[in-house]
Amino acid sequence: MASMSVDPRMTNEPAVPVRMTRGVPESVQQQIKAAVHKELIKRLDLERLSEFNQTRAGQQELFSLIQRLLSEHGIPLSSIERDKLAQEVVDEVFGLGPLEPLLSDPTISDILVNTYSTVYVERRGLLEKTNIVFKDNRHLMHIIDKIVSAVGRRVDESSPMVDARLPDGSRVNVIIPPLAIDGPILSIRRFGTSPLTADDLVRLQMLTEPMLALLKASVRARINIVVSGGTGAGKTTLLNVLSGFISEDERIVTIEDSAELLMRQEHVVRLETRPPNMEGTGAIRQRELVVNALRMRPDRIVVGEVRGAETLDMLQAMNTGHDGSLTTVHANAPRDALARMETMALMGEIRLPEKAIRSQIASAVHLIVQVARMSDGTRRITHITELTGLQNDIIGMNDIFLFEKKGLSSGGKVLGRFHSTGIMPRFNDKLAAAGIPLSAGFLQHSVEI
Repeated sequence: MASMSVDPRMTNEPAVPVRMTRGVPESVQQQIKAAVHKELIKRLDLERLSEFNQTRAGQQELFSLIQRLLSEHGIPLSSIERDKLAQEVVDEVFGLGPLEPLLSDPTISDILVNTYSTVYVERRGLLEKTNIVFKDNRHLMHIIDKIVSAVGRRVDESSPMVDARLPDGSRVNVIIPPLAIDGPILSIRRFGTSPLTADDLVRLQMLTEPMLALLKASVRARINIVVSGGTGAGKTTLLNVLSGFISEDERIVTIEDSAELLMRQEHVVRLETRPPNMEGTGAIRQRELVVNALRMRPDRIVVGEVRGAETLDMLQAMNTGHDGSLTTVHANAPRDALARMETMALMGEIRLPEKAIRSQIASAVHLIVQVARMSDGTRRITHITELTGLQNDIIGMNDIFLFEKKGLSSGGKVLGRFHSTGIMPRFNDKLAAAGIPLSAGFLQHSVEI
């Protein structure tokens, strides 16, 4: 067996003898990578590095330079190890280091970093552990700083939680010590460069053609819709599809905590909240943006998710001429969504009696679409439910479509049935006025999956 020492000129540390058996140990590779990275910064100023990354030829030249640096220091690496290390250095300089292979994998929808040594991903709705690791928590914090600084935000002990996004629109959440006990935690919710279309949702059996026809008609007839569901259930995906049915002739204002909606129309104004500055001031919350949006002559208001006092403003907007507005809410069932909206509307400074809030909800919201993630990772629309008004201080509801779970196949696939309840929605007259009434066959729909 051969032995080697990492050149002390490359690491600022004493030479470390390492016994070689199969390739270079991970600890030594980390030392080499850090040393080459540092040497690269010395030889090329940051502006020059940026130029290298502008073109494919520049990237290839940089890749060759890194390989040359490895050769100069006489480190005995195989060609595969050399290519791998060179690519990792490029990822460190221009990308997000160890996360780059995961970000380039289109099958991954979530990347969950639980401190430097543990990284999970979600593929097709199921979690799996990866072999990706960072050098240490300081290395992970360096990557986190690159992400948040790119969108003008910061994360430190005085501001240990932050929401951000990647250039491709993927949503990022970071929480660090002292709130995260074991070390920095990074969560990335990815959004594909080719968002799912309505046809894709039907193909993936998230809903059926008649259900899609009802939702499409409802959006075009300016029915106010709330998409409800748990984390990762597909609320934003469905909201993106529904927003695609809005006419090109309308002015749309979107309001989000972290911009992730992908509107296809041309006349769209996108608004995003702002966190507090280093002095703890200057924050702009969703509520202020909703109020301001009303002064911008919107035809439609689309709120990525209502989470607090802005719920009341959103309800008032729906009740004062901004029909056809869309939003999402975290809840496990349509009735839970109403209770949550009522609670959030009471979080503001305006103290209204519960009956008044319920009356606002009953008159503002026409349709709740409940989305759920099944145990096999698939997403299903489990309820399309109409609100029928306030009756004896209780908001009346009629289920129009349901998904009924019937069990699991031998392979663990969720089996069930989409079906209509036979109830014609009360807003069918609005659909008819818009020239898109529901057909009689709509009431007998049933599909087994």
